[in-house]
Amino acid sequence: MISLSIEEVVNKFNNFRVGFVVAENLEVSPLRSEELNKYIVESELKVSEELAGLELGDLPEVQCWRRTYKQFGVKKTSYRSSVERLLKAIQKGKGLPKIFNLVDVYNTTSILWRMPVGADDLDKVIQPQAFRFARDADTFIALGDKEQTINLPVTGEVVYADAQKCLCRRWNWYQDARSSVSLNTNRAILTVQTIEPLLAAKLEDAVEDLCTQLNRFCKATTKWSIADADNSSISL
Repeated sequence: MISLSIEEVVNKFNNFRVGFVVAENLEVSPLRSEELNKYIVESELKVSEELAGLELGDLPEVQCWRRTYKQFGVKKTSYRSSVERLLKAIQKGKGLPKIFNLVDVYNTTSILWRMPVGADDLDKVIQPQAFRFARDADTFIALGDKEQTINLPVTGEVVYADAQKCLCRRWNWYQDARSSVSLNTNRAILTVQTIEPLLAAKLEDAVEDLCTQLNRFCKATTKWSIADADNSSISL
């Protein structure tokens, strides 16, 4: 059983909603097909035009995550939500990073819908999973850290975790190396997150769009559910 709980955090942050997606039979490739590249370039252009002349900090979708981070103790401006970092890159003309098709697809979903989107290799995750407050026994190894240094989340910090480790620190700030997707990933769990009230009604559409693109560009079969204040524990 693949399960997710947001019960701990939704009691304090009751606007939090998560689209929980299981993608299987993934065909992961390091190369962008012509069709995928066209989709990404067109999406980057669309988002760039939407952001022209705007301050990211004025966007409700960005404001809400900055405010939420402060509420659970994150004060440094170097710690921003994953979607804000992607939108900032688009606004600066850098475009999305080229990783591989799976990551490129969900990053594109993130900027189009202005929601944090993340993925973990299902075969590297120990059930159950939860967005919850950090505990003393939690450990974290930052993705890309060659030294594999174990970091300890601050008690009370919001983390995304499985039964043995953190999957992401500071809610959706940075991913753990031990569960990251790779070119060998066949099954993945993805989350699409929103905490901005005006975006809440768009979450289902964003999840459906993500699943469509995962099938289109990664040949994935998908299933999904939504966790929110009224349904804080879900299974797939």
